[in-house]
Amino acid sequence: MYLIKDMPKVERPRERLLAYGPESLSNYELLAIILRIGRKNESVIDLSKRVINELNSLAELREKTISELKNIKGIGNTKAITILASLELGKRVLLNKEDKLQISSPKAVYDLLNYDLKDLKQEVLIALYLDLKTNLIAKREIFRGGLAQSLVHPREVFKFAVKYSAFQVILVHNHPSGDPYPSRQDLDLTKIMKKAGKLLQISILDHIIIGNNSYLSINEFEQK
Repeated sequence: MYLIKDMPKVERPRERLLAYGPESLSNYELLAIILRIGRKNESVIDLSKRVINELNSLAELREKTISELKNIKGIGNTKAITILASLELGKRVLLNKEDKLQISSPKAVYDLLNYDLKDLKQEVLIALYLDLKTNLIAKREIFRGGLAQSLVHPREVFKFAVKYSAFQVILVHNHPSGDPYPSRQDLDLTKIMKKAGKLLQISILDHIIIGNNSYLSINEFEQK
């Protein structure tokens, strides 16, 4: 039996993944990382090799039930659950079902972030990065503290917009006072971000302020 701790570090699956990326690992090495430990008298490497070898094809793994996986010697309830959970997560990433959330209104922004922001004692600025159809690509916390325009630089917002290939951005921050009415600094910051967005051809779609069980859209505020 060849234990992972007995292997040279450069040959261990986790170390190889860190050094060369997951695509450099074999199927059994990836499975070994998921399973974490082997069993008595069988290392996780040997166990993973045996599991892979018992399959007619790798695709067969995703069709297995918990009971069928547990019929494989060395695979108990915990390992079977871990395998199926990993497969399901990978499937969801590929299908992108759960990640496609359309941000169609200020209310949708409020529903998404109210729980995260409502009880905070300091201001937090979050950027929502959207595609052309206002589907959410990513959300990032940009800043904590007073949102003075001198402290929040457009590059902090737009570097992630470029990273995620976002078409548009919605800014969101909270008012610990509970009153979502915009301050002069809020309005000035919005103007600066919109101006920077025009130069980069990445629009600032709106800036939402979340208060105590309430919210305000600066776009709608400025149109009144």
